[in-house]
Amino acid sequence: MFELILSALILLGAFFTLVGSFGLYKLPDFFMRLHGPTKATTLGVGALLIASALYFSFKTDYISMHEILVTLFLFITAPVSAHLMAKAAIHIKIKQVKRTQNQIK
Repeated sequence: MFELILSALILLGAFFTLVGSFGLYKLPDFFMRLHGPTKATTLGVGALLIASALYFSFKTDYISMHEILVTLFLFITAPVSAHLMAKAAIHIKIKQVKRTQNQIK
C-alpha cells in the first residue's frame, strides 16, 4: 500500500510539473505564462518532495526534515515571487495580449 501512495504522488507530481512546463511554453504573454510555474509546477514539485520525504522517513526511521523544509519554503516563496514579478511587469508596462489587458485594468 505504501508503494501505491508513493507511486501516486510521483505520478501526480510529474503530471503537474509537465502541465506547468507546457503552460510556460505555450501561453502567449508574460502574465499568462506566470501561472504555469507558480501554480501547476509548484504543486507538482511539492508532490514529488512529499513522496521523497515519506520514502526516506520510512526507510531510515527518521523524519526527513530536508524535504519538508524545502516543500514549505517552496509553497511560501512561489506565490510571493509571482506576485512581485506581476507587479514589476505592470510597472514597466510589458506587452500584453488583448485578453490580458482587459482583465488587469
